[in-house]
Amino acid sequence: MNLCLRVTLLTGAALLATLPPSASGQAPAGIGGASPAAPSPQSEKTRAQTSASYTRPTEKTKIQNYLFDSFGPYPIAGAAIVGGIQQWHNSPPEWKQGAEAYSQRVGSDFGIALVTTTSRYALAEILREDTLYYRCECKGFFPRLGHAMISTLTARRGDDGHRIFSLSALAAPYAGTMTAALGWYPRRYNAMDGFRMGNYNLLAYMGGNIAIEFLYGGPHTLLSRMHLTSKHAAPSANP
Repeated sequence: MNLCLRVTLLTGAALLATLPPSASGQAPAGIGGASPAAPSPQSEKTRAQTSASYTRPTEKTKIQNYLFDSFGPYPIAGAAIVGGIQQWHNSPPEWKQGAEAYSQRVGSDFGIALVTTTSRYALAEILREDTLYYRCECKGFFPRLGHAMISTLTARRGDDGHRIFSLSALAAPYAGTMTAALGWYPRRYNAMDGFRMGNYNLLAYMGGNIAIEFLYGGPHTLLSRMHLTSKHAAPSANP
């Protein structure tokens, strides 16, 4: 729990560090003869570069990504692995041991992943956010790591693809675990347990972003042929 909160706070701090300074101190237009400040050439250049490198996904692309994220090999394999860990730790203990208990745990983990993915895509559609993952155009380990971490809580919006804080990316991991804790988990579980599990769910999503950022080696690599980059991955501007 403490580890999850620390990582979440660090991610939030990194996100805040990337946001532009607040304009609350500027005088509104028309008051005291002040006029809106003209955008700097550097900001215009940055926005132009972002727009040029951004390709907004089509509805077909989003549907394909949703189906792959929901029913592809990764959520199934992830549920099997996490279910095995829970079986080893006998969690929850009410489900006991044996093949039937293992299948119950795997089904539960798959259900959490399905609700999480559905919530992310549905909220992103309602809020007009693009939550697909875009690999960093920067170089260096730490810039790329920071990009992957920040992308966990941000999304793209508009035709230029400017980055914003994403409510759908933040809420989706907790929607999945809350549904499990209050739905099919033993009755002693409550909302606090759902929040606790949601922290781990959010960290798992961050880990997926980091894997996509660093493990992909090109269109002809084994990982690409295994469709690693199809996992919540965005279309490329230069295919």
